[in-house]
Amino acid sequence: MSAAPRRQLGLWVTAAIVIANMIGTGVFTTTGYSAKSLHDPMSILITWVVGGIVALCGAACYAELGTMMPKAGGEYVYLREAYHPALGFVSGWVSLTAGFSAPIAAAALAFASYVNVLAGGGVNQKLIAVLLIAAVTLLHSFDTKVGGRVQAVFTGLKVALIVVFIVAGLGSGNGDWSHFSSEHGGLSNVFTTNFAISLMYVSFAYSGWNAAAYIAGEVRTPEKTLPRSLLLGTGAVMTLYVLLNIVYFYAVPSDTLAGPPDKFAPVIEVGATSASALFGTRGGHLITSLISLALVSAVSAMIMAGPRVYAAMAADRALPPQLGWYNKRGVPTVAVVAQGVLGIVFVLVSDLGALMRFSAFLLAVFAGLTCGALFIMRRRGMHSGYRTPLYPLPPLVFIAISLWIAYAQFKANPKELAVAMLVLAVGAVLYAVLVKPPPPVPEARVVSEDGSS
Repeated sequence: MSAAPRRQLGLWVTAAIVIANMIGTGVFTTTGYSAKSLHDPMSILITWVVGGIVALCGAACYAELGTMMPKAGGEYVYLREAYHPALGFVSGWVSLTAGFSAPIAAAALAFASYVNVLAGGGVNQKLIAVLLIAAVTLLHSFDTKVGGRVQAVFTGLKVALIVVFIVAGLGSGNGDWSHFSSEHGGLSNVFTTNFAISLMYVSFAYSGWNAAAYIAGEVRTPEKTLPRSLLLGTGAVMTLYVLLNIVYFYAVPSDTLAGPPDKFAPVIEVGATSASALFGTRGGHLITSLISLALVSAVSAMIMAGPRVYAAMAADRALPPQLGWYNKRGVPTVAVVAQGVLGIVFVLVSDLGALMRFSAFLLAVFAGLTCGALFIMRRRGMHSGYRTPLYPLPPLVFIAISLWIAYAQFKANPKELAVAMLVLAVGAVLYAVLVKPPPPVPEARVVSEDGSS
């Protein structure tokens, strides 16, 4: 028996889901990739500020769309209503793959990498990542309210960890402000391809700012709660991200995070590297342990939010109906399990850097299309209780930056782009096969008085 989703999530739990979806793999790993391409701490800090502004623009647009259409499903619902059911379907397919399952795998792999640091090496990282996804999937398969409370606790601990790390790191006196000096450019880097590529990694770190939109069908008073949770969560995370990166560069030079020049891979465990430099081996291990817990929280948040998209698609008969099955406690159990399985597959077949590039490209494209949907819905006369501030500037800024990121990815990483194109093609084929158009309405016949037609 399938039960309907219930509106039981308030502001703080919803904002916690936004924050937990955002604070995960990216901020603890991507600064190494940025250091590899830019080498300049000030340029890298600018990418985090720009990325935060873009995320706030996107959150403002999604908040208005979410109050216009307060249903679970996020981009799937918005693009279906604004453009065409086919684009909505493909966006749901992208959410299943690049939006949630690939980032879940990336966060799990990052967790395993930090565990490997704690263990001194030799850990089977893929096995650790698989076990984490399986355990968290099991947790979220039974009860939304319990899962939400666990998520809120995890998020509170994660935010507290970052605040303590920032305060203790800057107050330790063991860093060096001269690390911010560089001969690599500063503002002159802003309009380069390398800056756009770094912004791609940063945009992946900020992804998740739209998480509340995916669970809109389970949020109380969505016309008030959705805008507040999206903007509150995104603004808080932007502040933490910038301060956290200041701590990283206070702790170690950017060339240390970039890794040896003769190797492609940068330092991934930037949190662990910085913590060890600031607090010594024991203190570094303590902070690394807490960062590992923060990555568990990120996996948990995405496993909770993503299946609501697939359930919404199943309710529209765009995916197998089993994915829309809710248990008596309001959880789309089959969708949760299906996503967990797909996340495990991504762990087994890919690596952290490729997963981030693949996800960042597709998320930039579809988030840009979604912000564009705001123009369409307003032109149709749709209204909501929330209006995007400074409209039309936020959607225009978001779309422009998204196009720039997509272009940079096209030039620099054709392999991941090819995989992304393949995913889109598969989504289009699935739409053609699974979604049947409604039968044509028979034309009315005019019958004359003598009964002839």
